[in-house]
Amino acid sequence: MNAYAPILVLGGLGAAFAVGSVAAGSLIGPKRYNRAKVEAYECGIEPTPQPMGGGRFPIKYYLTAMLFIIFDIEIVFTYPWAVSFDALGIFGLVEMVLFALTVAVAYAYVWRRGGLEWD
Repeated sequence: MNAYAPILVLGGLGAAFAVGSVAAGSLIGPKRYNRAKVEAYECGIEPTPQPMGGGRFPIKYYLTAMLFIIFDIEIVFTYPWAVSFDALGIFGLVEMVLFALTVAVAYAYVWRRGGLEWD
């Protein structure tokens, strides 16, 4: 138990700071509500009336989410490679360069097709 004491103390301090910040914000912060503050804000797009049960999202949100997942997976594969770079040698370097080139080609394709445009 003695080995876990610093981790428990740090977790307790983090939780106390989070709870204290929320409590202080609600007690000290201004309470001036107006119509603009309680409306939904979605990236500068004016909210439109939605049918009961929700509505359809524009496809650009899904495309952005898929691009994020692709490049997030690239980072997930790059981190372990960087940690064990010395053990992998030249083979690991060549494989990572090929992987990075594949992702770069995919990025260039998406960029060229206009997948990153918000118009």
